[in-house]
Amino acid sequence: MSFPKDFVWGAAAASYQIEGSTQGVDGCGESVWDLCCRRPGFVKGGDTGFIACDHYHRYREDVALMKEIGIKAYRLSIMWPRVLPEGVGAVNAKGLDFYDRLIDTLLAAGITPWVTLFHWDYPAALFHRGGWLHDDAPLWFEDYARIVVDRLSDRVRHWFTLNEPACFIGLGHQIGVHAPGQQLAAVEVNRAWHHALLAHGRGVRVIRAASKLPDARVGFAPVFRTCIPATETAADIEAARRMMFEGRDRSMFEPVWNLGPVFDGAYPDDLLRLWGADAPVVRDGDMALINQKLDFLGFNIYQSGLVRAGEDGQPQDIPYPTHHPRTMLGWPVTPDALYWAARFLHDRYRTPMVVTENGLALNDWVALDGRVHDPQRIDFLTRYLRGLERAVAEGRPVLGYFHWSIMDNFEWAEGYAPRFGMIHVDYATQRRTIKESGRWYRRLIETQGASADPPEAFT
Repeated sequence: MSFPKDFVWGAAAASYQIEGSTQGVDGCGESVWDLCCRRPGFVKGGDTGFIACDHYHRYREDVALMKEIGIKAYRLSIMWPRVLPEGVGAVNAKGLDFYDRLIDTLLAAGITPWVTLFHWDYPAALFHRGGWLHDDAPLWFEDYARIVVDRLSDRVRHWFTLNEPACFIGLGHQIGVHAPGQQLAAVEVNRAWHHALLAHGRGVRVIRAASKLPDARVGFAPVFRTCIPATETAADIEAARRMMFEGRDRSMFEPVWNLGPVFDGAYPDDLLRLWGADAPVVRDGDMALINQKLDFLGFNIYQSGLVRAGEDGQPQDIPYPTHHPRTMLGWPVTPDALYWAARFLHDRYRTPMVVTENGLALNDWVALDGRVHDPQRIDFLTRYLRGLERAVAEGRPVLGYFHWSIMDNFEWAEGYAPRFGMIHVDYATQRRTIKESGRWYRRLIETQGASADPPEAFT
């Protein structure tokens, strides 16, 4: 494989999943995930993010491991209630100081920080005031964003506003399996959704206006349904494209529900008809606020559906058979996902892109030889990156790739069993061990993809 010399090789993590120190430590406020971790049965095994990987205290060790792996960029998120314990109002100086130190440590190691303002750890205090349903929710986010940007933008150039509204709204407020664990009426779900998109727009404006670096770059990191054509015939390709961009159900994972307002300045008509009276209430100026110019689109992709053209010409889903390769979480392994997503997204939105999350969950452990052998992860990444290479070779402007994740961590409602990291974490001792995939990733980065093929032992 071969990638451009300026292609960004990175890894990612989220604040609540790795930092720990959430229970009032150094003034940290509570998030909705803290609340839900206390609910019996909400998280598998009764696991919590209260300690997680103790990154709050071990960040220097973790950055040293990132440097050893050789990543050039690290996508991190800021914990909103660590900065603003009440969500608004008084700033927690110790919380901001932590991110100051983390950014400085990354830069000293030659690692470029890419900062996500919100990755699901919504302040509990604001949730009790109405959360994303409150009319002031976008303003609350704007105030928080201004504080973070003012403090960090002299060193941070790359920003994302929100990570995966489909999850924190769809899974958190529609289905209820993620924090805050609600199953709201459809009209309220869309109220929260619209407020989140307004928050995104306000966040972009703050970064543009307040950044201390003149060339700040801003993006959005949604997750949504993506599709792969069953064959590379014109009919199947068009069927997959239609399936991806036509509104088909009341899911927050509909791509156009995420991207239509952000890139087109409107909710798609087919989905508005589907939602009917439950559709978001759009006020004058809302869409202009949401439709801010972005420098790149981040996309988080782990799997894609398989689609063919039926005899009637309509797109048809093809279920994966029971014997199809799957990750520990049961997600199908779909190596062409990055290629077709990049192709379809660029054809439609003509915007530079970044793979902000991609990886797989395994049940890794430290072997008797003291190493963590994860050949399936190496194989998975090789296959997916070959697809990404194809997209880049065709001229699709993919700027970089961030592996999810840099280290094993608290996997939300699944607890600690699934391991996504290139660094193994022994949660009992907090001992870190770079996995074989991390050593492989270093070789890939050093050669810009030329050594991406798995070792012979894995082929």
